[in-house]
Amino acid sequence: MQAKLHRWAVADPGRRFDDLFNFVHDPATLIVAFDRVAGNRGANTPGVDGLTVAWVEERVGVPGFLEDLRTALKAGTFRPLPVRERAIPKPGGSGKVRKLGIPTIADRVVQAALKLVLEPIFEADFLPVSYGFRPGRRAHDAIAEIHMFGSRGYQWVLDADIEACFDRIDHTALMGRVRLRVKDKRVLALVKAFLKAGVLTEHAGLKESDTGTPQGGILSPLLANIALTVLDEYVMAPWRPDGTMGTTYRRHARRKKGLPTWRIVRYADDFVVLVHGQKSDAESLREDIAGVLAPLGLRLSPAKTRVVHMGEGFDFLGFHIQWRRKRGTNQWYVYTFIADRPLKAVKGKIRAMTHRVSQADPRTILTRINQILRGWTSYFRYAVCKHTLSNLRHFVQWRVFRWLRKLHRLRWKQLRRLFVTPSGRWRPVAMGGIELFDPSSVTVTRYRYRGTIPAPWASANHA
Repeated sequence: MQAKLHRWAVADPGRRFDDLFNFVHDPATLIVAFDRVAGNRGANTPGVDGLTVAWVEERVGVPGFLEDLRTALKAGTFRPLPVRERAIPKPGGSGKVRKLGIPTIADRVVQAALKLVLEPIFEADFLPVSYGFRPGRRAHDAIAEIHMFGSRGYQWVLDADIEACFDRIDHTALMGRVRLRVKDKRVLALVKAFLKAGVLTEHAGLKESDTGTPQGGILSPLLANIALTVLDEYVMAPWRPDGTMGTTYRRHARRKKGLPTWRIVRYADDFVVLVHGQKSDAESLREDIAGVLAPLGLRLSPAKTRVVHMGEGFDFLGFHIQWRRKRGTNQWYVYTFIADRPLKAVKGKIRAMTHRVSQADPRTILTRINQILRGWTSYFRYAVCKHTLSNLRHFVQWRVFRWLRKLHRLRWKQLRRLFVTPSGRWRPVAMGGIELFDPSSVTVTRYRYRGTIPAPWASANHA
């Protein structure tokens, strides 16, 4: 079903799809939707009704739950409940919080079903310059594209951030973009119902949602990408086959005349515009982009939006990207390092778990530290970070040593007897059969630019 919808959308860019609602409440769609909800990390986090996936599976049964949900959808009696709002601190120790919306299990399943139907259609319209929350794409692809164009003369960067994007998207503008592809009024009404469901805040009670798509909802990233496609299309309009930057020859011709070329790389609401030209060209684009975002109810964050040269460097998706001279040569390249904020964040987590007064089980603590370090190093191993990982190993090891010494009331002499080999080298920390993970053992490699990334439904297997 998804492959056919995607193929039809690609074949006819102006097609508006009708009779999609039958796909939404199809039993097969709801089964796949429930499996995806149950497999998410927040499956056992309840919404305003207090129900979890485990409770549904044990008390109601999945077949009966999905049949009742399908009946309500077909009869038109299904109504989304308000999302439960929860504030979590933003990474980096800034003190700011991010507001997440936690829908009920039934709402999550319907949102997942909607996404299964709508995503293949809108993926046909999304441009290859956006990478956030899209199938088959990841943050490293965005970094690789910046690396590739930065190495080809795109030295000025508009490092931008949309202020409270998920909270401020205008519903009218968003629904207008959805209607360009969807004609089925029942599907449109269902999408709008989720947008208007309201938020149950932690302190102020029920609050109407006049704008935005609450972060945490399964459908929210797709809707945000649909809205922000306006930005991609505006910036990349000259890159169309008939545009002034549509071919390599035309881009070279523009540069010979002293005219700039540019390209956007976007990951959800974070994006950069790479400019082959002057600083004034990037600043001019900043004003144009602000005008494009205004009808969506969005604006650029004054604190986080700036124009920088690649030689100065900038942070994007946890990485620090900078144009530097290769040591020992006169050649300059674009390098990717680990930014300061994620390094401080992971160290903060380790400090919190190895606090000197903590009486937690060492085996449990080592297991949790290993999980954090493996996930963190897996993400950042594509940066120039061998020295950073070695320092991180040293930091973690000695945090654990000091915590164990305090926990077991050991003297340094006793600690050395436990963890130093006869040759004088420190043994890896191990407690209860769990050995502390060594971040410096991770293989550091470069993530290669993949160029055009096809949608998963475009493969020959779906023909």
